Amino acid sequence: MVAVPEMKLTREALADSLVRLGKINKNIVVMDADLSKSTLTNKFAKEYPDRFFDMGIAEQDLIATAAGLALTGKIPFCATYGVFLPGRCWDQIRVSICYPNLNVKLIAAHGGVSVGADGATHQALEDIAMLRAIPNIVLLMPADAIEMSKAADAVIKHVGPVCIRMGREKVPVITKPEDRFEIGVANVLLEGTDVTLIGQGSLILFECLIAAEELKKKGISARVVNMHTSKPIDGKCIDKAALETGAIVTAEEHQVIGGMGAAVAEYCAKSIPTPIEFIGVQDRFGESGTPKELFEEFGLSAKFIIKAAEKAIGRKRKK
Repeated sequence: MVAVPEMKLTREALADSLVRLGKINKNIVVMDADLSKSTLTNKFAKEYPDRFFDMGIAEQDLIATAAGLALTGKIPFCATYGVFLPGRCWDQIRVSICYPNLNVKLIAAHGGVSVGADGATHQALEDIAMLRAIPNIVLLMPADAIEMSKAADAVIKHVGPVCIRMGREKVPVITKPEDRFEIGVANVLLEGTDVTLIGQGSLILFECLIAAEELKKKGISARVVNMHTSKPIDGKCIDKAALETGAIVTAEEHQVIGGMGAAVAEYCAKSIPTPIEFIGVQDRFGESGTPKELFEEFGLSAKFIIKAAEKAIGRKRKK
């Protein structure tokens, strides 16, 4: 049985990283849309009040102002919930940030159904799809608190628009301090030869690890991949999975339409066509409930991943 690891908030890890990086780089400014207690950007506000801007419930103004600050050499980090960013300011992100390729960092909090009781209106399930089609932007969802800290370091070094997606609840710490983090390069959490489980976000990756253990009992060897970057997608990792295991299951807290799994499928279609099954939200809105209840309701838990893996394996071409 997979041991339950330590649970930590990725949003707290990011907030602490911003405070740490803010001490080193005086050009970092943090902006929020009246949600700093929830996004935890209030930590930065406490340490550097002259470099923190609460823009109020005005997401379009948040992004437009960030664009102006970026043009002066500042590095704005803009935080709010994922349903509002990009939901309420997609045009400003597209035209004011990505078109001129400005060095603005977006923080999309409360992604996925694991937001829980807040329900459909506050569960960001379409944000990756909305942003992935825009040129120039990098899309990240670090797996856990350890990886979030590394991602913050990578993001500050990357010149250009980046969106960091994160959830609300504490998530299992499944990566190690010595693990590498590189934008656009996936990490293999578990080796396997019969099927590859590609997950994004610690809660669902932990379910992938549970599924892999159960599949092992059935004589099936499952590889588990942490695809922390939705864009640019790691084609080399996907090619390796396709060639060596011949079957793929993607798993994410997002609509299957336009999400990380869709990016994997798009890549496979033009590189190495491979049987793929998709674990995610199947074209419906969220609901209120506990993260555990919602993972069952939306078919995201290990038992659904196991069924998808067996189906993908069954679709392999006979040699």
